[in-house]
Formats: sequence, C-alpha cells, structure tokens
Amino acid sequence: MVLNNLNYPLDFKFKITTLASDFNITDRNGNYVAYVRQKMFKLKEDVIVFNDESKSKELFRIRANKWIDFNASYALTEVNTGKNYGRLARKGMRSIWKASYDILDAQDQPKFKVQENSAWVRFWDNFVGEIPIIGMFTGYFLNPTYTVTGIDGKAYFKLKKMPSFFGRRFQLDRLIDIDDEEESLVILSLLMMTLLERSRG
Repeated sequence: MVLNNLNYPLDFKFKITTLASDFNITDRNGNYVAYVRQKMFKLKEDVIVFNDESKSKELFRIRANKWIDFNASYALTEVNTGKNYGRLARKGMRSIWKASYDILDAQDQPKFKVQENSAWVRFWDNFVGEIPIIGMFTGYFLNPTYTVTGIDGKAYFKLKKMPSFFGRRFQLDRLIDIDDEEESLVILSLLMMTLLERSRG
C-alpha cells in the first residue's frame, strides 16, 4: 500500500477533545486520507495510521527505536505486509535551535532532508509561549514552515503550521512530482515530525 493519487494540499487537523495526540488528514476536497493516533503513556513513541476516524483498519505503524533521546529515529512500516518504508531520524542538538530531520529509505540510505525555514520563528514561539495569557495565542501569529528537499537539492514538499488556536492545524503541499513509494515515505515521516514538533509548542 502506498499513499498516492492524493489531491494536495493535505490538511492535518488535531482533535482537542481527546487526551491523546490524534489528528485527521483530509485532501483539498475534504475527503479522508488517514487518521493518526499516538498511543498514550508509552516510553517509546508508538503511532498508528488508520484508514479513517472509525479506526477499522490499521495501515501503518511508526515506532521509535529508543526511549527519550535527542537522536531517536522512527521506523515506518506497513501493517498488513510488514513492509519497511524507511525511517525518520531527528538531527540531535540542532533541533533545539532549528528543527532538522533526515529521511532514510528501507536500505538506510539518506533520501530527503526536512528543515525548519526560520530559526527566529521557533525562538519567538518558545519565548512568547511562556508569557501568561499572551502565550495562548502564539498559534495565530508564530507559525513555522518546513521544507522537504531531496539529495538532488530540489524542494519536494512544504509543511506549514496554519493560524489556529492551540496550534491544531498544519497543511502539506507537494511542490513537484515524486515516485509513489518515496511519496509515502515522506508523508509518513512528516506525520511523525508533526507530532514531535507540535509537542514543543
């Protein structure tokens, strides 16, 4: 199974009525693409990608390879076949200042990089977010953007945090065409990255 033939942009919308980190993915026409749920109370991140909010069919699993660690990576597998798509690797201490991740294929070869476009947005988001009351509204005016580039240097995708209360909306756009399997690899990686980045504020 691959995530392809999608009508971009895709909207990631977090639910605020549950304790878990759950979000819906819909396409530009409002059609369901997937439902993402992060298991609660796990020392290692464990994320399930379902077909929709009914959770009737598991499509993919994303699991961390370590407990709490700056250099944790996240394995991306298809549930039915056990197919390994690759993994998302966080770039250690650099992520404190400006988010940076590597996307590797099933052979553990680097294929893409994800980088936050502006370190200053991250800095002010963290700083203003600590101010009582005002910090609640940073989701309306401090919204980072992330770009996915290939090893060829081309920009393939752009992920934006959209203005919203509690930072509950992200939007993913594809900039140029890409191989179907590599598209699935990137989307699964960005699902995990969205959970990690949203948790920082």
